[in-house]
Amino acid sequence: MTLDKTGVLLVNLGTPARADKKAVRAFLKEFLSDARVVDLPVVMRQLLLHSVILPFRTGKTTHAYQTIWDQEKGSPLLFHSQDLLQGIRDSLGDAYQVELGMRYGEPSIWSAIERLLQAQCSQVIIVPLFPQYSSAASGSAIASVMRGFLPKQHIPHLSVVSDFFREPDYINSQVALIAPRLKEKEPDCVLFSYHSLPWRQIKKSGSTCQATCEQNQPCQGISSQNRLCYRAQCYETSRLIAESLGIESYHVVFQSRLGRIPWVGPDLSTVMSQLIQGGKRNLLIASPSFVADCLETLEEIGIRAKAHWEDLGGKEFTLVPCLNSHPLWIKGLANIVKANVKKELVINSGVAVQEISPA
Repeated sequence: MTLDKTGVLLVNLGTPARADKKAVRAFLKEFLSDARVVDLPVVMRQLLLHSVILPFRTGKTTHAYQTIWDQEKGSPLLFHSQDLLQGIRDSLGDAYQVELGMRYGEPSIWSAIERLLQAQCSQVIIVPLFPQYSSAASGSAIASVMRGFLPKQHIPHLSVVSDFFREPDYINSQVALIAPRLKEKEPDCVLFSYHSLPWRQIKKSGSTCQATCEQNQPCQGISSQNRLCYRAQCYETSRLIAESLGIESYHVVFQSRLGRIPWVGPDLSTVMSQLIQGGKRNLLIASPSFVADCLETLEEIGIRAKAHWEDLGGKEFTLVPCLNSHPLWIKGLANIVKANVKKELVINSGVAVQEISPA
């Protein structure tokens, strides 16, 4: 008697196929054409994309990718995601069919769905690899997966891990990465940096406690008022990590702003300047909104933010790597997957049996 396989679809943002202008332009065009990423009317979005972003940012973004591109393995986001994929496959074993799909670029979500259906999975657990939920990242990934399943004749049972910003396995993995660097470097300031969002997207989230966000003040603990707010989830992740590390003083900042519209803050560069003015010189920075090192962590923080810190007069700059394929993260993500397995599994004879344990 053989149990049907459980499918797991890991989804990450995506990456250009190569670090050249043609590939980067194609990636930016697909990425920034997404109505959830640039949430403007279609005519305005396309005008902005083709008259401003592609002509003026393609070269700059290409250079940024070239500074982090591995000559043998290619894009860090891709090879770290592939390493995680293999680790999860090994951890979960033959009862699971685990695939990786990128929201933009390759391997595509659609090709991953085809492999899951070919394996005749009775259920599929969808895991966007974004700890804190945002419509621009998590929402877009989930919507794309649903579109991929829509035309299929057979749609298996689907479940979605929409966020995991306070899952103990995720928090513990972050702590395991940060703790030894805290001990070694003894920084006098700690930053948790998250990808920013346009402020209007926070307003659309359904949160009813937006006044403090406009003032760049820390979010309070998660409640029914802010459970769906990306910014509040970022602050909750930081609080849980800091609490586990025994850190009483730290700062939450946001990076990757684009254009002049209001974005979620406080901004990384602004806070670094304030820290220097306050006499701080030894900085440690972690990026808990990214589970794999990518352009935003390696180039934006690791190169540009580091140079800015040193220009301001800072001495030490320690960037904590992302979770990537850390063994504790592989184990933790496998636990998150197993916790979402449907309690009833269908066997080949068509008889439903009760699962004894999700593990």
